[in-house]
Amino acid sequence: MEMHIAEKWTKENKWSWREFLALMLLEFGGVVWFVKHGLQPLYEARLDNSLYAGALTGLTIAVILLTGLYLIALRPLGLSWNQVGIRCFPSSYWGKIILWFLILTILSITAVIITGYMGNTVDNSKTEALREQVNGLTVCIGILSAGVISPVYEEIFYRGFIYRWLRTRTGKGLSLLISSLIFTAAHYPTLNAMPVNFISGIIFAWTYERTGSVWPAILIHGAFNSIAVILTALS
Repeated sequence: MEMHIAEKWTKENKWSWREFLALMLLEFGGVVWFVKHGLQPLYEARLDNSLYAGALTGLTIAVILLTGLYLIALRPLGLSWNQVGIRCFPSSYWGKIILWFLILTILSITAVIITGYMGNTVDNSKTEALREQVNGLTVCIGILSAGVISPVYEEIFYRGFIYRWLRTRTGKGLSLLISSLIFTAAHYPTLNAMPVNFISGIIFAWTYERTGSVWPAILIHGAFNSIAVILTALS
């Protein structure tokens, strides 16, 4: 089954450098600079709440990237969402999904501890806002944003498209590295969380590599972020 999945999507795709560069421009021009540096401060000024502004920013990014992916990489070539990993995966992987989640958790905790010794934290304006106003609504918004919206669009875009595009051209190891570096860079300006982002990128891409589906990575990503939100609210 694993070999069949690998042969089906890691050998070739219909995308060229044109689609790849267009979506990189959309990400680092449209999202990182326009949304995060333009719209997010506007959201914060209007809503007067960093948590709500962050959630709205995440939703905006999701709409932009998924729409861009559809209009640039899928629709012009007559491709379905199946081409970016939205497909079923063998049920035999459930045990490994739990194992990958535990590995991600252990490595991330280790990275946070090391980062803490260096005098940095992984806090940002959203986590600080959540701590200042902990209630059922804010926790639900945090989980919806970090545990549902972000995992879905990030796994489809970064693993379903970027990792697959790289995988058919550079092989497994280099694709894991490059896609994770792109994923980490896209989280700018949250520099203090980049070690965890890089580790996460490796684990999520590896999960996609093994299963041929983005759903396992979405589940791991969503569970990891949701637990982080809950722990933040309790701290």
